Amino acid sequence: MKKRNILGFVFAILVGLTGCEKVIDLKLDNAAPQLVIYGGLSDKVDNHLVMISKTYDFTDPNRFNAVSGAKVIVRNEEGNTIEYVEVSGGVYQSPKFRGQSGKKYTLDVTFEGKIYTASSTMPDKVPLDSLTFKDFSFFGKTSTYVAANYNDPKGVQNQYRYILTVKGKVEADAVSEDRFDDGNTIANVIFYKLDDLVSGDTIDVEFQSIDRNVYRYFYSLGQNSGGGGPPVAPANPPSNFNNKALGIFNACSTSKKTVVIK
Repeated sequence: MKKRNILGFVFAILVGLTGCEKVIDLKLDNAAPQLVIYGGLSDKVDNHLVMISKTYDFTDPNRFNAVSGAKVIVRNEEGNTIEYVEVSGGVYQSPKFRGQSGKKYTLDVTFEGKIYTASSTMPDKVPLDSLTFKDFSFFGKTSTYVAANYNDPKGVQNQYRYILTVKGKVEADAVSEDRFDDGNTIANVIFYKLDDLVSGDTIDVEFQSIDRNVYRYFYSLGQNSGGGGPPVAPANPPSNFNNKALGIFNACSTSKKTVVIK
């Protein structure tokens, strides 16, 4: 076959592929709305929050589809209860109280005749010792990241959550476990680039000790969004609520460090 004939053959294939283009009309079925509950409490004296909403159709605008009029109660193992009050649409607030490490807490949300329940046991606090900065080079470009430094307790299964706030805005939310670092001194890097900071900017890391179910939820959420690797097929993270409610209830012990850029 002569050269010009080869080129003609390739051209014919390209034209044929172009002629096969077709607009695909995706028909997305609307699913019945599901309740979404995000709630938590910590070992700090605080007004703790529970946020309740409903899912909406894929084609609807992105919004917080607030659920009002729910009854929200947190109870501990001794049977003591704390009732939350709705302070704005779908946002429920507790009076000030502090959770205790080692205690199991249960959140009950009653709405439209159904009770949605989740439980979480607050782990012992693991203090965040300090924040340090580390430089890494990728493809010839060097960027700066922050590392959370702490000592992992030996012989105890621990899971951690890191919430990074830069200049007043949450920029990263990640989790880890001590499966390969039990009892070690840890410097866990939060992979969010800190290349545009100037003098006076602040960096905060809230460091939570979380139970296993809460870890599974946030780990799955990170996998869905591509955190820590390529994204997987989208799926709802494993909730700790019953009755098919989405979301998570997180009883955590927490510590926090702040750095001001000089």
